[in-house]
Amino acid sequence: MPNGTDGSETSGTQLFSVLYAQLRQMAQSALRRSGSRLALSPTTLLHEAYIDISARDPLLFPDRARFMAYASRAMRGLIVDYMREAGAQKRGAEFDITSLPTELEHVDLEGDHSTIARMSDALDELTTLDPALAELVDLKFFCGFSFGEIAGMRQISERTVQRDWQKARLLLYRFMQVR
Repeated sequence: MPNGTDGSETSGTQLFSVLYAQLRQMAQSALRRSGSRLALSPTTLLHEAYIDISARDPLLFPDRARFMAYASRAMRGLIVDYMREAGAQKRGAEFDITSLPTELEHVDLEGDHSTIARMSDALDELTTLDPALAELVDLKFFCGFSFGEIAGMRQISERTVQRDWQKARLLLYRFMQVR
């Protein structure tokens, strides 16, 4: 399987075809988190993400983790766009007041479009501040990888991943409180 582990980079199109089943599961999970009111199938989301990824200049990825994080961001962006569009069609739908606990693993986002949109904006801020932490959130929260899997992908200790996760959660919580 092409994954860039030999030092080479692999194109997004190649990785997309090799990892299609895993990406479809990721899309299904992302849609489940977004709630049942979104009229979008996992296949449609995945294919729209592919169109988005392939429309850019030829992107090369050094490893599977970077590609999965990139694909996750593309899907998250599409879901947020769909939710904002749906919210704009309903008067006042985007003005739900909610709070997000710091325990991101246990956040119930089902049907709460404003929280997902705020989280996406907070992730964009985190990307500006520390891209590696934002990628970690994409891999853990949106892709569903375990700390051990992420540590293996990044070739660092699991404890380092856990410390970075704590830091990312706290920063996201702070960014979301400002909104």
